[in-house]
Amino acid sequence: MSDAPGAWTPSEFEARLRSLERRYHIHHPYHQRMARGELTPAQVRGWVANRFYYQVNIPRKDGAILSSCPDREVRRRWRQRIVDHDGDDTDPGGIEAWTRLGEACGIPREALWSQESVLPGVRFAVDAYVNFARAAPWQEAVASSLTELFAPTIHRQRLAGWPTLYPWIAQEGLGYFQKRVSQAGRDVEHGLALTLQLFTTRAAQDRAMAVLQFKLDVLWSLLDALWMAYIAGMPPYFSCPDEPSP
Repeated sequence: MSDAPGAWTPSEFEARLRSLERRYHIHHPYHQRMARGELTPAQVRGWVANRFYYQVNIPRKDGAILSSCPDREVRRRWRQRIVDHDGDDTDPGGIEAWTRLGEACGIPREALWSQESVLPGVRFAVDAYVNFARAAPWQEAVASSLTELFAPTIHRQRLAGWPTLYPWIAQEGLGYFQKRVSQAGRDVEHGLALTLQLFTTRAAQDRAMAVLQFKLDVLWSLLDALWMAYIAGMPPYFSCPDEPSP
């Protein structure tokens, strides 16, 4: 007789997945300062510039999922995520909306797209996520997307607070958050349904939980890097001379 634990029911599994919200980056001290209006303009711009690297890599992550997925119906629905970010002839997309957010915060378009402000820790974490999506089974890459379970709350928080807390940011720059409230809800519905359908043994469910935790770690690590650079005043290589000694 096997001592392996039995699988959770779909409702139990969903509840376990949702319980990981406590590790979502909305609880990170950097984000909490942002939500209270305590960041300086430079600290807000640092977040926008570094988060842009994550935004531009989302379509690459989703493209990796599509390339590995043999299920036509899944691909047909999942590809909308790429359109949402890259845009098409009818909508410039989320990457362009984030660019406008940068401009609203005072970051010139060219500076944002140059990625000159992206911290090594941010680049490392985002690249790890893209590489995971390339190498992992497509089912696991789908499960990693479930941080979107928690995203609408964070977008609504910014929409409600930023106009008062950061009045120096032009309001037209908040369009990204407005769109993602509905888009994330739609994506969650699909990603969650797939995860509940695909991970039906306890071992598989435990793996899905670990994968979601990995993605939460990626998002948390982005803010760790920002905290060191913009709050603690310890950007990368802060203790090293700019030029080698003669």
